[in-house]
Amino acid sequence: MRHAETVTFGGSGLDRAGEIRDNPDALADARTHADSRAIVFWRGKPLITRETPATLVRLPLNHPALADPDAETVMLGREEGAFRFAFDISGWQPEDLDEDTLGGFLDPSEQQHPLLADNMVFAELRRIMTWLSPRDAELAATGKAILGWHETHPFCSRCGQKSEAYQAGWQRKCPDCDAAHFPRTDPVVIMLITHGNKVLMGRSPGWPEGMYSLLAGFVEPGETLEAAVRREVLEESGIRVGAVRYLASQPWPFPASLMVGCAGEAISKDITIDPVEIEDARWVSREDMMQAFSGHHPTILPARKGAIAHFLLENWLADRLD
Repeated sequence: MRHAETVTFGGSGLDRAGEIRDNPDALADARTHADSRAIVFWRGKPLITRETPATLVRLPLNHPALADPDAETVMLGREEGAFRFAFDISGWQPEDLDEDTLGGFLDPSEQQHPLLADNMVFAELRRIMTWLSPRDAELAATGKAILGWHETHPFCSRCGQKSEAYQAGWQRKCPDCDAAHFPRTDPVVIMLITHGNKVLMGRSPGWPEGMYSLLAGFVEPGETLEAAVRREVLEESGIRVGAVRYLASQPWPFPASLMVGCAGEAISKDITIDPVEIEDARWVSREDMMQAFSGHHPTILPARKGAIAHFLLENWLADRLD
């Protein structure tokens, strides 16, 4: 697919400035430069403006909202020559916070910091990902994933001691046993499995009623992508898959996956689902999928916009997979 990197969270070409991550003097200069800016997160939610289209807020590094000395920071890279840092201010506690709305399938809540303008809010990235420009989406996805890794990996996995951030936030090192730890990214295959004019779709428990998507699963150690596609499809639906080819990939910071989109040809068509894995699976014709994408199918909702499943299906419908 020649346009594979137009998928959400991909293709902005951010300069990650890896050459200065281990240069304390250069990092110190970057932190004090007048053009450097902070991409701000609260509990994984990026700070955006409410305008349409929304934009990712870039705050000066000396803004009072960033004054928490314990805030986690990571150098994300350069944008038009100016440095960008991810700041996590999850230590701030909003007034009247409804904890029940956080972390759901789609969190509609927004949080507004008292030291920021009224049009600046923290919003769930899943909900706003299609509102952002490619550059804003890449910065948001990168910051969310790397800050999430720091939050969940504060201790050395070798000896259990508290580890420390190094290389501008792109490494953690144990001061006790000197073990180095790097950000985790989990590869996931997501499969456009076809049989003639139909595509295999499934749904997980808890999804909105009628919502279907492509089957997906984690790649296991010692496994090729092709083998992972065949295994996951067989386990979840009972369908056997022959030829497999790569299509596109998508960083998916929920929490830290790389979705590897593949096309596969089914060599069987009788579905037997694993109810532990999925709630339902079905073959959907091209005509029915076009109706679902238009919003007029009586029982099927398409995969959410912004997800690679929607991207792959859209290109399949348009006959643009090659």
